[in-house]
Amino acid sequence: MLRIVPSFGRIGEENAFAVLARAGALAAQGRDIVNLGIGQPDFPTPPHIVEAGIRALRDGHHGYTPAVGLPPLREAVARDIHRRHGVEVSPEAVMIVPGGKVTMFMAILMFGEPGAEILYPDPGFPIYRSMIEFTGATPVPVPIREANGFAFSAEETLTLITERTRLLIVNSPANPTGGVTPKAEVDALVAGLAAHPDLAVLSDEIYGSMTYDGQTHVSLLAYPEIRDRLIYLDGASKSYAMTGWRLGWSVWPKPLYDAARKLAVNSFSCVNAAAQWAGIAALDGPQDCVAAMVAAFDRRRRLVVDGLNRLPNVSCITPKGAFYAFPNVSRTGWKAKSLATALLDEVGVAVIGGPDFGVHGEGYLRLSYANSAENIARALERMERFLSERSPG
Repeated sequence: MLRIVPSFGRIGEENAFAVLARAGALAAQGRDIVNLGIGQPDFPTPPHIVEAGIRALRDGHHGYTPAVGLPPLREAVARDIHRRHGVEVSPEAVMIVPGGKVTMFMAILMFGEPGAEILYPDPGFPIYRSMIEFTGATPVPVPIREANGFAFSAEETLTLITERTRLLIVNSPANPTGGVTPKAEVDALVAGLAAHPDLAVLSDEIYGSMTYDGQTHVSLLAYPEIRDRLIYLDGASKSYAMTGWRLGWSVWPKPLYDAARKLAVNSFSCVNAAAQWAGIAALDGPQDCVAAMVAAFDRRRRLVVDGLNRLPNVSCITPKGAFYAFPNVSRTGWKAKSLATALLDEVGVAVIGGPDFGVHGEGYLRLSYANSAENIARALERMERFLSERSPG
C-alpha cells in the first residue's frame, strides 16, 4: 500500500473549479448552464498582448529563462508599480511566477510549521487556509464582516496577533466579497504592526486595478515602515484577462528573496518565455483595455446588485472592487452550499456557496459578474423563479 505523508490529508482545494467541472458536465448533457461561479474575465486577452506572445515564439524564445523572470519583465513590473502606486521598487526585488497562487504557496511554506499561527481573511480565497493547514501551522481566521462593508478591521486583526503569529495575509480588493479596505483602516493596521516587528505580511493585490465608485486601491507597498517584511502579490490574470497564460509576479523583501528564488528553482524552474514577453506588452502597452474591462464590470456590478436585491429574502451590499457580489441569503432558510447545489442542478445557475471561502461565509453566495449582462439577467431570472417556488428541504 502506498503511503504519502500525512500533511496531504489536510490539503484542501478551490471549489470554484469543482463547480466549473460540474457545470461543464451538465452542459455536455445538453443543459443550458449560466456560470457565475468562476472568477475569470469573459473577455479575450487583448490582441496586442497575444501578438507579443506569438512574436516571441516566432523569434525563437523557446528556452529556459532566469528562475526569477526575464529582466525586461521585472523592469516592466517595477515601472507599473510606480505608475499605479507611486512607489519605487527595484527590479531586483521582483520575481516572476506562474500565477498568483505560487506567491501564496512560497510565503506560507516559509512561515508555516507546527506551533506557528498564520492569520488569513475569512471569508477569503480558499487556498490561504488550505496551504496553512498543509504546513501544519494553525490557521487563524480574520473575520471579514458585511457590517464593515467587507473591509478588514485593523482593530480586530491586531487583537488576533500572538507571540506565535508568523504571517498575516491581507487581501483588498477582496475575493470573494468585493470589499475594498479604505486608507484609514490600512493606516491603522500598519501603525499597529509596529508593535509586532517580527510578523511578516503577505498582501494579495491581484484585483488592485478593479475598484469602483471613486474608491482608490491602497497598496501596502506605499508604507516604507513595513517594506522589509512585506510580500506583494500581483499578476496579469485578472487585469489583462490572462488567466490561462499563468503569469504572476511578486515583490519580496531582501531577506526573503533568495529563499523564494530557491523555491522557484526547485519547483517550476521558470515561467514560460512567450508568456513573459506577452506580459511586457501588457504592462508597457496601452492600458485602455484594462479601463474598458473595468467599465464593463462596473455596469454589470450595478445590474447584478440591483437584481439580487429584488430576489425574495436576499440582500446584497454593493461591492467596491474585484468582480464578485456576495449576497446574504440567510433569510431564505437555505444553507448556502445546499442552495448553490440546488441552483445548479435545478435551474442551471452556477454560483459558489459562501462556506467554501471560510467559516464566516455561511449565509452567503459568491456570484462572479465577469460574465455578459445577458447571462447575468438570465441567471437572476432563474434564481428569482427558484426562490419563489422552492423552499429548503
